[in-house]
Amino acid sequence: FRISGALHHAGPGRAAVFGFLNFLAIFLIPIAGIALGFDAISSERSSGTLSRVLSQPIFRDNVINAKFLAGIVTLGLTVLTAVALVAGYGIFLTGVPPLAEEVYRVFIFMFFCVIYGAFWMALGILFSIVFRRTATSLIVAIGFWLFFAIIYGFIATAIASVVSPVGDNPSANTVMANIKLTNNLLRISPNFLFVEAATNLLQPPVAGTLTGLVDRATGAFMLFNPLSLGQTLLLVWPQLTALLALTIICFALSYVVFMRQEVRAT
Repeated sequence: FRISGALHHAGPGRAAVFGFLNFLAIFLIPIAGIALGFDAISSERSSGTLSRVLSQPIFRDNVINAKFLAGIVTLGLTVLTAVALVAGYGIFLTGVPPLAEEVYRVFIFMFFCVIYGAFWMALGILFSIVFRRTATSLIVAIGFWLFFAIIYGFIATAIASVVSPVGDNPSANTVMANIKLTNNLLRISPNFLFVEAATNLLQPPVAGTLTGLVDRATGAFMLFNPLSLGQTLLLVWPQLTALLALTIICFALSYVVFMRQEVRAT
């Protein structure tokens, strides 16, 4: 995390934060979300406990709502523990306590992590309802995760190269058009949305370099002036809205499908 201005401005510090965010986005949070949701309904249906639970005076929607809320609480506690350990270790190494704004950024980052994990958990719950076998639900969820983690980046880059080619003698306009199209295609991926938002939260861009028109050599001579917390929130608001919308859509589909399914005693 950004403990001091010098660490924030240094290249290795930004690389370390970006590597940590990539690890969270590609491995830790998606796997945790899928693990909490892939057998939420299918395992209880196969073991026969779902029909026993619903035979009691319990509303059916209470079952799926309780599983989703319990998963969110588990994700929140996991993220809080992980971030507290990393932040505490960073303070121990540097000896510099974080500022108030930096603490706010960390809490907002944890909220992003929970929403991001809730999306993967809602997707896992959806697959556990659609597919009656737990193994099938897990395989489909992992395949969906691997597609966005590995394959989709190459597809987006290839599409951008065909639709907006750079050419042998690229100009500034063609390069910027290619980069813009690539980023817009990558924003379909929830992984990219999380990394983009979390990077801007923990490592706010320096004013003047946000558009990418200033190269690294010129930026080295610019005054250190990162965006404020309010400006950063305005910058990452679309990513948060998109992640929330994806989570709500997945859970709404899970809710509708589960309420319409027939549960038989086995």
